[in-house]
Amino acid sequence: MNDVLTQLAAVLEARKSADADSSYVASLHAKGLNKILEKVGEECTETLIAAKDAQHSGNTDELVYETADLWFHTLVMLSNLGLGPDAVLAELARRFDLSGLEEKAARTQK
Repeated sequence: MNDVLTQLAAVLEARKSADADSSYVASLHAKGLNKILEKVGEECTETLIAAKDAQHSGNTDELVYETADLWFHTLVMLSNLGLGPDAVLAELARRFDLSGLEEKAARTQK
């Protein structure tokens, strides 16, 4: 599974410097972080609506599609800030042996 994220991160990095007229990712980077964040927010909202719809219909196809869009745009955001999926995966790995309650309590103490 990490192979897909690694491959996608490499493609996103390569497209950062591409011509904005030839690459959607390059066009997002050319428009700046605020536009990328706008897309992340839009995709987040669409994912939430798809989850609610899936709860009622039992069909999760749209939820998977929208989640893929959300992940994609989140990876573009990370790339714009010089990060990749490895940073997020390392943080998830760090939390692996913590209970969710302990991890949340540790964040509020900072």
